[in-house]
Amino acid sequence: MKAIAVKPGVPNSVHLAELSKPDVSEIPNGRGVVVRVLRVGVDGTDKEINAAEYGAAPEGYDFLVIGHEGFGQVEAVGSNVTELKPGDYVVATVRRPGKSIYDLIGTNDMTTDSTYFERGINLRHGFLTEYYVDDAEFIVKVPRGLKEVGVLLEPMTVVEKGIHQAYEIQRRLRVWHPKRAAVMGAGTIGLLATLALRLRGLEVTTFGLNEKPHLNSDLIEDIGARYVSTRQTSLADAAAEFGPFDLIFEATGHSPLVFESMQILGKNGVLVLSSVTGGDRKVEVPADRINLDFVLGNKVMVGTVNANRDYFEMGVRDMSQAEAEYPGWLGRLLTHPVRGLQNHAELFARLNNPNGAIKVFCEVAEI
Repeated sequence: MKAIAVKPGVPNSVHLAELSKPDVSEIPNGRGVVVRVLRVGVDGTDKEINAAEYGAAPEGYDFLVIGHEGFGQVEAVGSNVTELKPGDYVVATVRRPGKSIYDLIGTNDMTTDSTYFERGINLRHGFLTEYYVDDAEFIVKVPRGLKEVGVLLEPMTVVEKGIHQAYEIQRRLRVWHPKRAAVMGAGTIGLLATLALRLRGLEVTTFGLNEKPHLNSDLIEDIGARYVSTRQTSLADAAAEFGPFDLIFEATGHSPLVFESMQILGKNGVLVLSSVTGGDRKVEVPADRINLDFVLGNKVMVGTVNANRDYFEMGVRDMSQAEAEYPGWLGRLLTHPVRGLQNHAELFARLNNPNGAIKVFCEVAEI
């Protein structure tokens, strides 16, 4: 069977590879699930792996099958799988257990191991292929009503984890009812964060670079949030008008904005960081003022990366609610499909030059 792969450490090595079709017997204890892949989203992580910034091949291979935003349909299950059946739509989690205590209790995303295992990213093949097999423990069922947008579940889990962690941390206050939130960035993660916060009843201001109107700003305003272009209004001015912000979700990929966000966070507020920045950019910041405000204001900053099964299940619930409250909204994020694994060059061309794309994805097979 075909798969889209890279040679880790070799820049721009994306190519079409061949693998044997997997079988349920590859997973022990009758817990195997073979999934026929339908759609796979691509994002900055795939672009960075192809640029040889990180990523490693599984043992015994000189290539890594990429793609961590998978969506598919169960083809076969092992003898001890009762929670799934052929025909079910599913998404697989990305992180696989290591040896730390956090891995052993099912919170693989919180591992303290220096070596970690992520499908499509590090030491495990991903989902940009025709079929994959995995343990049922890591397969999450997606309702049929979400089959057209199920490929968005993995990025949704990044948002779910960040917001959930914010609420978990602020349980220390005994009473924390955030009213106003800001989202930094209007890309895929920023849009999904805006959605999740609106579903929780918060007043949301989402910041993007481009002046409106455009698709992203329309999507934000269509669910009752506010869009602000930072070309027209500074963060400080917007915070003075629309803040204070109890929760800020940062999703720009531009690290200097983290420090600007720290300065507009309200008292008892939480700043959630979701951007992975691998550069060496340096900025000058009012360090004493930021430190003072965080200490005296009981403020928190927390990072969110990857997600365990709990957050995938939260994502299913929120996406189901979104389809009920804002029918068709999620589908509008799927702007740039590329048909077939063989068109990997086109897939990466669109990823590298998005030209207004929100979500670029590969249509591996018919839904």
